[in-house]
Amino acid sequence: MCTYFGFEDRIFMQHISRKRFLKGLVAGTAGLALTGCTARESTTGKDTPGILAGKTYRWNMVTTWPPNFPVLGEGCNLFADWVSQMSGGQLTIKVYGGGELIPALEAFDAVSSGTAEIASGASYYWAGKNAALQFFASFPFGLNAQQMNAWLYSAGGQELWEEVYAPFNIQPFPGGNTGVQMAGWFNRDIETAEDLKGLKMRIPGLGGKVLKEAGGTVILSPGGEIYTNLERGVIDAAEWIGPYHDYKMGFHQIARNYYYPGWHEPGSTLEIIMNKLKYDSLPGHLKEVLKTACARLNMWMLSEFEAKNAEYLEIIEQEGNVNIAPLPQPVLEKLKTLAAGIIDDMAEKDPLSKKVFTSIRAFKKRMRPWGRMTEESFYLKM
Repeated sequence: MCTYFGFEDRIFMQHISRKRFLKGLVAGTAGLALTGCTARESTTGKDTPGILAGKTYRWNMVTTWPPNFPVLGEGCNLFADWVSQMSGGQLTIKVYGGGELIPALEAFDAVSSGTAEIASGASYYWAGKNAALQFFASFPFGLNAQQMNAWLYSAGGQELWEEVYAPFNIQPFPGGNTGVQMAGWFNRDIETAEDLKGLKMRIPGLGGKVLKEAGGTVILSPGGEIYTNLERGVIDAAEWIGPYHDYKMGFHQIARNYYYPGWHEPGSTLEIIMNKLKYDSLPGHLKEVLKTACARLNMWMLSEFEAKNAEYLEIIEQEGNVNIAPLPQPVLEKLKTLAAGIIDDMAEKDPLSKKVFTSIRAFKKRMRPWGRMTEESFYLKM
């Protein structure tokens, strides 16, 4: 997935299906400026009895997603609705897409400083703040969505997350997951690890570092430029998320191979981060409202991605213009070995990264026998 989607008014697309998908990225901006959260606030208190008569709270939410971006931006709007409804209007949140109030990648600093009370993003966006942060989103050959939730909610991950964010005055919560992503779109056949050498690929984060170690060239570009870069041969391959977004972006029209699985992002956790001072100052019941809404968003977003990706994979298969295939096992083994070396080196250089990764590695080792008896066995025999 991209470290910043980069969809703004400058996006120019050639195909109608892609235009329809991207229309929502910019269409909401003018309306938001004129109407604010009128539709959302109009329901405040009407369908839900007031929980408390007393102080009300008005928060601003900044996001790394374009306004109303499918699933990701939509989820933020739903989150704000849920909070308003559950609090009986005592806490309302106005959502700003990336670039509307502040640049998308300034969301972390905005929440840390209190300029905005709350934000939606992914922790690997802030790796420059502390390398350990990226483990709470996704990393190559890491945990899938179910395992990430289990680690965060029930095996100490949330507490470690709060420890890493504490110096930044931020309270984090899980706020969505993409599920296992696809490995990406390729205009080169990948049959052996040698085929990765010289491969020009748009792939960010630790996955990009692994590809570079394998002999590839990493070319970072915002989402709005991927289609053009693939079409013109600036890049040979690109990763995004999964069939739903990928189809709407039109990648199936310009790339011949669609490889899986997403070794680089096996279960990307998205986050809701809050200014800790503002969060701690809330009454206890409003804290519970926020935590409950985060948990609901976490489940809704994963469910939405799973359902939409299954639907659009079927569409891509039916159109029959793309070779959908697994990456060869020797290629995955090579990438896995390189990833382990990179992560171990990172952990050795940073004590906090080592502490977090030690917890994840122990959890994954403990989960492996259980997963083989249950999930893996079920899928192999169903």
